[in-house]
Amino acid sequence: MMSLLEVKNISKKFQFPGKKEIYVLKDINFNINEGEIVSILGPSGSGKSTLIRIIAGLIKPDEGVVLYRNKVVTDVNPGVSIVFQNFGLFPWLTVEENVLLGLISKDIPIEEKKERALKVIDIVGLDGFEKAYPKELSGGMKQRVGFARALVVEPDILIMDEPFSSLDILTSENLKNDLLELWIGNKIPTKAIVLITHNIEEAVYMSDRVIIISKDPGKIIEEIDIKIPHWRDKNSPKFLSLIDRIYTTLTGGEIEREKEILKASKEILVVPYARVGAITGFVELISDLGGKTDLFKIGTELYINLEDLLPVVEASELIGFTNYKQGDVELTEDGEKFVEADVLKKKEIFREKVLENVFLIKQIVRVLKSKANKRISEDFFLDILERRLTRSEAEKQLDILIDWGRYAELFTYDDETDELILEEEAETHLEK
Repeated sequence: MMSLLEVKNISKKFQFPGKKEIYVLKDINFNINEGEIVSILGPSGSGKSTLIRIIAGLIKPDEGVVLYRNKVVTDVNPGVSIVFQNFGLFPWLTVEENVLLGLISKDIPIEEKKERALKVIDIVGLDGFEKAYPKELSGGMKQRVGFARALVVEPDILIMDEPFSSLDILTSENLKNDLLELWIGNKIPTKAIVLITHNIEEAVYMSDRVIIISKDPGKIIEEIDIKIPHWRDKNSPKFLSLIDRIYTTLTGGEIEREKEILKASKEILVVPYARVGAITGFVELISDLGGKTDLFKIGTELYINLEDLLPVVEASELIGFTNYKQGDVELTEDGEKFVEADVLKKKEIFREKVLENVFLIKQIVRVLKSKANKRISEDFFLDILERRLTRSEAEKQLDILIDWGRYAELFTYDDETDELILEEEAETHLEK
């Protein structure tokens, strides 16, 4: 297969408020070849959207180059067109006029532009809706307009940035199948497709190759060829085996990364964004499943995305209720005790474990204990957190810490004064 695009040693840094420059992408290398669909799969924060903007020439990398047909991309990439998650349609323009916008920079006669626009509108299944306005269209139809606008320029490479994530399940499945039918039948004017996604099943169902990216910074951790012919049976052993393998790679990579951070510093200033209710429910679910289970099966059976499940897995392991290894989650001895305990005993076990394993919880209690009135403004802790996090991240982080602290009966929060307040018994707990 001929290589259409090559990403060589791409790295990208961003400056965050109050921080040094941080890599969001590091040493990214891969090719996009003619005749293939490639999925770039990773969790939120892995730099996927930044990567496609670099490929498209919309932003420049700090290190490395992008080659399109063996030429370095220094401006907007002429061989790439993007379909975005948010439809991006102009409400005052008709379907035909929105599609024609894709050709606005092309120096071709207006009649040819209209001919091409009507052709792709027909291809994507919107024949008869040329004069309709976006308000008259469903979400799936709006995304079809997005596809048509991207395809009308006849790009070598069609990049799709989470194109199905804002649609309901039935509409999403229908659109995926229609797109695959057009691709397999060579009915669309593009030579390769790049799909940006966090949905593992979607990647395995549609792609010839899956590139898996971790986060902080975004790095390629594995490339997997999908050697199953279309149309693919989602219940076949091969299909399920690939999903399990990718799930294990993603979750294992993320959890191991968190473990390394914790080993490197006991004063870690980040806890997973998981509330107590989710953590306790997860631990009890593992118990109901025999104390040990495959993480992918949980996600599949409960229709929970990896991004939603992963923080809960990380939090339960950080606290000390579970262990994760090679795709399996298993209750620890403390996790078993927690499940079997009554309501008050559960709080006691949770309190002991967070004081033992969650540095920031312990520090909040120590600071509150040092105050004569046993209370302090939330701004004190937000200022500390903002040394490493953005304001928004710091607020989310403190919100989780307050949730954990309240359940553990270590401290509470006054909504009127925006203060954290030490619980009367907390000093005793800290001394144990």
